Amino acid sequence: MDITQFSERDICTKFITPALEKAQWDIQTQIMEEVYITAGRITIRGKKIERGERKRADYILYYKPNIPIAVIEAKDATHSVSDGIQQALEYASLIDVPFIFSSNGSGFYFHDKTVANNIEQELSLDSFPPPDQLWEKYKAYRNISHPAVEKIVSEDYHLDASGYQPRYYQQIAINRSIEAIAKGEQRVLLVMATGTGKTFTAFQIAYRLWKAGARKRILFLADRNALIDQARRKDFKHFRDKMMVVKNREVDKSYEVYLALYQGLSGSDEEANIYKQFSPEFFDLVIVDECHRGSAREDSAWRDILTYFNKATHIGLTATPKETNTTSNIEYFGEPIYTYSLRQGIDDGFLAPYKVLRVGLNIDLDGWRPPKGFKDKNGNPVEDRIYNRTDFDKHIVVEERRKLVAKKVSEFLGSTNRFDKSIVFCVDTEHAQGMRNELANANADLVAQNDKYVMQITGDNEEGKRELDNFTNPEERYPVIATTSKLMTTGIDAPTCKVIILDSNIQSMTEFKQIIGRGTRIDEDNNKHFFTIIDFRSVTDLFADPTFDGDPIRVKTVKEGEPLIDEDEIVSADPPLPVEPPRGYTIGRPDGGIVAEPRKKVFVNGIDVSVLIERILYFDKDGKQITVSLKDYTRQTIHQKYATLNQFLNDWNSAERKQVIIDELEKQGVLVDELQNAVSKDLDLFDIICHTAFDMPPLTRRERTNNVKKRNYFTKYGEQARMVIEKLLEKYADEGIENIESLDILRIQPFTEIGSPMEILQLFGGREKYLQAVKELENYLYQNAA
Repeated sequence: MDITQFSERDICTKFITPALEKAQWDIQTQIMEEVYITAGRITIRGKKIERGERKRADYILYYKPNIPIAVIEAKDATHSVSDGIQQALEYASLIDVPFIFSSNGSGFYFHDKTVANNIEQELSLDSFPPPDQLWEKYKAYRNISHPAVEKIVSEDYHLDASGYQPRYYQQIAINRSIEAIAKGEQRVLLVMATGTGKTFTAFQIAYRLWKAGARKRILFLADRNALIDQARRKDFKHFRDKMMVVKNREVDKSYEVYLALYQGLSGSDEEANIYKQFSPEFFDLVIVDECHRGSAREDSAWRDILTYFNKATHIGLTATPKETNTTSNIEYFGEPIYTYSLRQGIDDGFLAPYKVLRVGLNIDLDGWRPPKGFKDKNGNPVEDRIYNRTDFDKHIVVEERRKLVAKKVSEFLGSTNRFDKSIVFCVDTEHAQGMRNELANANADLVAQNDKYVMQITGDNEEGKRELDNFTNPEERYPVIATTSKLMTTGIDAPTCKVIILDSNIQSMTEFKQIIGRGTRIDEDNNKHFFTIIDFRSVTDLFADPTFDGDPIRVKTVKEGEPLIDEDEIVSADPPLPVEPPRGYTIGRPDGGIVAEPRKKVFVNGIDVSVLIERILYFDKDGKQITVSLKDYTRQTIHQKYATLNQFLNDWNSAERKQVIIDELEKQGVLVDELQNAVSKDLDLFDIICHTAFDMPPLTRRERTNNVKKRNYFTKYGEQARMVIEKLLEKYADEGIENIESLDILRIQPFTEIGSPMEILQLFGGREKYLQAVKELENYLYQNAA
């Protein structure tokens, strides 16, 4: 038997799987073949949306379902037994397992992360270690020494009728948390990007601890009604009659799982602190959702709840751990036990990538100074100073500015889809109301059809808050555009939100990440694969900040004389929290607190407002912002593959299909569609590259088409075949080289007027001769380039 003739799949079926079964691995519960770990990064090329290659392990071995301990990479017998080890190591690092194997069917190559010496060794086909042997090594490696700890760690996941299996990063977050808590950790912090399933992760942790009898009474804390409702209706619904939502300040101690708002448990006086109706020992697990918010501050009244239940295990969940002078998640919870970032989520294909459109208005960038004697709408003189974008809509309202922002947003939606769900983030509630009005006027036709097309959704607007569920529900068409200030920055699951509009002076990285998170969910059923950020305030400068999606930094130091609360700490909730009042508007409160009266804004009009600059931000294949010009970036990227023009020409002219070269360039990082939009839509990609990367004078597609027609090489074909060639040329002139290379083009007009695809192929003597004719046509198109 010559096994070198076997495919990789044959090697798996005939050798590797039987060897695993012989080693007592259960094929039903412990062996999973061809496991897709990632979903494949989404790329957008014009109107074409594609998934990148998914990372796939040939085998993942589980001690119990969702508790992976080993990975195997298979190769066919033409490879050595260790050829797959580096690929297997990459997958093992991704899914957090210590035992790594490679095999070509003749044996196994074993990399063992649990030992200090003899890390790698070759094993015979009959020597694969059985599950119990690897589990014992795994326990020693993870310091799972006590039987009680092992019982908790090996507790089953909750699996429902949907058959949903946790993603790899959710498994890691759940398993690491369970291990840490089983070994006595009392504070656990999980950092997971918005849209990656923090609540599902929290439920599985809570369920396994509860099922194992390790934690019997559980409190899930949040600061938004929406977060509580989502947990109750979705992931935590599996607790059913064992669960109570604390509301109306009523407590029933007969339940095991409680969902509660901070605000619902505490208040400004001792009587309102209903959490004290429970004994301090009542809960043994407290889960703090969005823990970067109120509970992160030491001096927060909400922290008192955690302090009261300090004997319980506390788990903090956040997409954005907050580390400032006055606030620290790490100070309280410790270093994150696991971090899954926005960038990683996009790269894996579990989160939506984004496009950025920056719009710079003249008065924002240059500032505006009122002319001498200029008066506001009430006839009062306007203070003589230079106003800039930090003033607009906070201190002074320029009506023309709001109208222009509404116009640009409406123009964008008009060019894409006027029913794409969109959120406009505003300075405050008055600004949100004003933008709602301007957007309604800019979209009067749609508002006339349904007055909920655009709505103000803020904490103080009851009508808008009632529509929040409809906005986030993919099945509901209205509202389409939501204007907000703080209410929708966090905890709102809006899977079909396709446009994020930034018209607020956001300086907090925490708030910025939370806002970006409103668009990161993918909803393929509703054609949501990416989202667009329209930035009117240069907020996306924060993309260049090294802390964007980086690891949290411990910076908690407060110097004497510094204020305890700064603007970065001001958050709103449902109901709203007290905020620092504007200068000159502070009044006392009997309990020593503060009350903020609204700052009186100045309203002006009659000002010339225009778009000074409008540009698109580009991101490379790794998701990093391109800071040089698109032309310079393209030149650099092309030169990494082709040092000279001749090298490029040789590849282009010798390629069987030009599409292959285009695909390779896109994988290299060339932004093909963006480049064509920026340079000229009339140019072939070939000419754009020659011009951009090698300074060659370009020809338009129409010029190349006319050059071919002048050569009159069609005469060797029959009349109908010549007609096909002429129509292919016209298609090239209109749409480019990619389309004419595909046989699918024969299924559309005007080719269907000539005949069916099969009939057209026969005009040339069959499929191969037709493809040869297309290749010849391409050679003539690019003949002058040779």
